[in-house]
Amino acid sequence: MTKKQRAIIVLEELEKIYPIVPVPLEHSDPFTLLVAVALSAQTTDKKVNQISPKLFEVAGDAFKMKDLEVEELKFLIKEIGLANTKAKNLKRMAELLVERHNGIVPQTYEELEALPGIGHKTASVVMSQAFGFPAFPVDTHIHRLMTQWKLTSGKNVVETEKDAKKLFPENSWNKLHLQIIWYGREYSPARGNKDHDHLTRMLLLKEE
Repeated sequence: MTKKQRAIIVLEELEKIYPIVPVPLEHSDPFTLLVAVALSAQTTDKKVNQISPKLFEVAGDAFKMKDLEVEELKFLIKEIGLANTKAKNLKRMAELLVERHNGIVPQTYEELEALPGIGHKTASVVMSQAFGFPAFPVDTHIHRLMTQWKLTSGKNVVETEKDAKKLFPENSWNKLHLQIIWYGREYSPARGNKDHDHLTRMLLLKEE
């Protein structure tokens, strides 16, 4: 079976399971999404969703966030990983958004990735989920599943993103990357029982 054939099966099965798929990180606009995705590095989305309401209550836009001290930001996000570094990045990011973009989240990869703590994956999430640009953000979970489904032999997330964009139609990217994230969490966790991972089993059976 070719990679393209595998990709069609993955696309069809995930559409059956997740015809509607929510963005895992709670947010109300591009700024709160940008902050939430930046906070989610090496932390679960669940934990980010637990702490973000208090953060956004006092710093729900770039102007308010830049006026907070790093220590205040650190206190608000202290329960998540790398809080010290993230607090510094958030403050500087807010300052730059105000200085360069009048507090508005920019709509280009170049401008987003020029902000502290914002890498390509975070920029891709914002471009796709906040602004609707076709993007395929690949995190370690998507990389793991794409490898497991033999859709990539990529050694890293950059190669896996290229493979995903070749295999799947562009109009599916924004939804599909979320479908894969949800599938991984529900049916094929990195650690634990994978008995419910029927998609991997289906692909294996079709190989026989």
